[in-house]
Amino acid sequence: MDTDIDRDAEEHQGLSEKDAKKLLAQVGPNIIYSANTRTILNIIKETLREPTFLLLLVAAGLYLVLGSLGEGLFVSAGALISLTLVILQEARSESALKALQALAEPHARVIRDGQERRIPARELVPGDTVLVTAGERIPADGRIISSGVLTIDESLLTGESVPVLKSASSVTQTTCDPAAPDDRDMSTGFAGTLVVHGDGALRAVHTGMHTRLGNIGSSLSLLQAEQTPLQRTSATLVGYLGIFAIGICSLVIIAYGVLRHDWIQGMLAGLTLGIALVPEEFPMVLAIFMAIGAWRLAQNKVLVRRAAAIETLGAITFLCVDKTGTLTENRMSVAAVWTGGELHPLDRPIQSPQIAQVMSIAALASAVHPVDPMDLSIRGLVPDAASAYFIDDQAPFLTRPLHPDLLAVIQVWKRHDDLFFAAKGAPEAIFRLCRMAPDTQQKMLEAVASMAAKGFRVLGVASRVHADQPPADLSDLPFNFAGLIGFQDPVRAGVPEALAVAHRAGISVAMITGDYPATALAIARDAGISVKGGILTGGEIAEMDPATLRERLKTVRVFARVMPEQKLALVEALKARGEVVAMTGDGVNDAPALKAAQVGLAMGNRGTDVAREASDIVLLDDSFLSIIGGIQQGRRIFTNLRKALIFITATHIPIAGLALLPIVFGLPPLFFPMHVILFELVIDPVCSLVFEAEPAAPDTMRKTPRDKKIALFGRRELLISVAQGVILLTGVFSIYYGMLQSGYPATEARAAAFTAAIVGNLTLAFADTAEVGTSFFDRRRIIFWGIFGSTMAVVAILLFVPQAGQLFQMTPPSFSILAIAGVAGVALGGWFGLAKLVANSRLFTKRSIHQNVTVM
Repeated sequence: MDTDIDRDAEEHQGLSEKDAKKLLAQVGPNIIYSANTRTILNIIKETLREPTFLLLLVAAGLYLVLGSLGEGLFVSAGALISLTLVILQEARSESALKALQALAEPHARVIRDGQERRIPARELVPGDTVLVTAGERIPADGRIISSGVLTIDESLLTGESVPVLKSASSVTQTTCDPAAPDDRDMSTGFAGTLVVHGDGALRAVHTGMHTRLGNIGSSLSLLQAEQTPLQRTSATLVGYLGIFAIGICSLVIIAYGVLRHDWIQGMLAGLTLGIALVPEEFPMVLAIFMAIGAWRLAQNKVLVRRAAAIETLGAITFLCVDKTGTLTENRMSVAAVWTGGELHPLDRPIQSPQIAQVMSIAALASAVHPVDPMDLSIRGLVPDAASAYFIDDQAPFLTRPLHPDLLAVIQVWKRHDDLFFAAKGAPEAIFRLCRMAPDTQQKMLEAVASMAAKGFRVLGVASRVHADQPPADLSDLPFNFAGLIGFQDPVRAGVPEALAVAHRAGISVAMITGDYPATALAIARDAGISVKGGILTGGEIAEMDPATLRERLKTVRVFARVMPEQKLALVEALKARGEVVAMTGDGVNDAPALKAAQVGLAMGNRGTDVAREASDIVLLDDSFLSIIGGIQQGRRIFTNLRKALIFITATHIPIAGLALLPIVFGLPPLFFPMHVILFELVIDPVCSLVFEAEPAAPDTMRKTPRDKKIALFGRRELLISVAQGVILLTGVFSIYYGMLQSGYPATEARAAAFTAAIVGNLTLAFADTAEVGTSFFDRRRIIFWGIFGSTMAVVAILLFVPQAGQLFQMTPPSFSILAIAGVAGVALGGWFGLAKLVANSRLFTKRSIHQNVTVM
């Protein structure tokens, strides 16, 4: 008997933190898999296979063979610098992904030193007492030591789709062999399996690679590594352009050889054109934007699980959010108790015997190890509820969980001579349990409505004493009504302001809750959600045909008493109306709605593992403010990525054109491989770092969501790129051609044209990325100004250091010509910024006129 008491005490206390740390050092972290990360060696191998890098190596080899040691060394150095830049940027992306993986690591609830704690699952050790509930994955192999009946989905291990029933072990065995588990043992829980129903406690026995899952060698990953559709399209495009570049290079080489009888110069010209034509920046820029973008979102408490969600965030038009914990603080403090025909504000500590009775019954109907905020609040107020009703057991004898047919929880406790039934749940469900007469029920509904109008979330409480064996369905017995409990969950600070931002951004926001309709309306008003369209309940949604529901969704923004299947119906109806839907969820049954929405948002603090696995994004702080911040970041990322792709496309037109046109016109080459390499060394960091770091435009959240049918890089963006590139090409080539026709040496003409091209490209980068209304020297543009300054310094060295100029076959023209070339470069690249400024001023004027007319 003493042994049993000691074991119970040990199970209640769990391990000490000191012992847990010792065990963790001995057995290692509870890691079943290692995330697939790219090492520096992998990045180098991938870069060496890029077409541009291969062309650079061929050019360097050709120069060295021809005896041009300086040029060969420069091209080799350029290839090495290009490789280094790629490695540094890719390593930065990998670092961001590792940080995200750390945020995405699962957690476990354990009892240590007698206290319930939430720890990273990797810190779990053998001997830990682990608490599990429906929707969570078991984090280690172990013995179930306390539970009612647990229903566990073991399909991950067995392939069987039917969940199995398990319960607490009746033996003192403390080992389970993961290599040859006994499937008949109904008290063993395995790592990675999912609790479908019930809750309980498990004593961890094997962790990490010693679990059955670890022995099988399964590999799980919370952060998906698949390419997005955009990345796949980009890779295909670059592949096609690479083939095209090879074809053009071959033609240039043949043309030089046949027409000019200069095969060597033809090979150099062909290589130059090939390096200029291949836009190898596309996949790199996309990868960096996705990785760094996901990292920036995580700084706003928005953890991206699927990269494709970043592309969709900025297109969201309809946002469906849960009330509790998202719009509100999820504190759920007991504010008032209705009993004896009156509503009583709760006094702390509880003085009234009537209030104490209601709260004690509610506590006995709550989880022993509570997770739900209401259960936590109730248990915190009456920790000794069991002793008040002469109950010695630490856990209930039977539990009837919440069910769609009866929204109430019933727990049965053993006493010496009888059984004590405690129930809490939706007032309507409790009234049914109590078999209330219609007139009494109507009076109680009026009391509920009065409490709900104050913004309280209302629970009914009831009990009964039963001497015989309980029936199969615990709800078959009539209960005695005890009272009503009103919980207060205030709206989060900043939510009304964030909702106003969403409305200005053209995003409709709907609140979905399981609360009483009057409570939902009161909270919606406080938060700033429109209640003009009235309210729809889950029951009404279930009875509506799809067409009627779609029609009601034009105006209704508050939904109460909604079940998970009705969430799914709402998502499908909104999508049928052409909306881009984001849906929040935290429960097991929310998974279908999260999957169906274009963006599924799971709760990071209170969400289940099932909800997180079904979602695209996890809110690390469960806050509505984080959703709005994430949408703003998503819009910024999409806009800046579009700008970067426009710039990449535009800047390759003059580079390729300036390598090709001299051949067509029979002029001396304007660009050699080293010129193109220098351009690439400027373009790569500009498009991947400058554009990614560009701050959001001031009016980002004053624009309507973009049309999801409009591509990231469509016809409009292509036309802008072509216009920018052709203007820059025409201007620079005109300088080169004009100077040659005026009798200037080719080396001076090349220097002036090269200067204009460099200045024009950098100015174009600024014009493309900068938004009207942002500061010219915004501190977030320090990377751009750093690149601009260092590039101009390099150009000065090439122009005024004879050895460098000889290498690039350039000699400095007069200062007046250089000044003209510089001014021309600014004009050729900056015209687009002026065009944006004019267009923005016209738009501002139109808005002002519209606002004045509206006021009048």
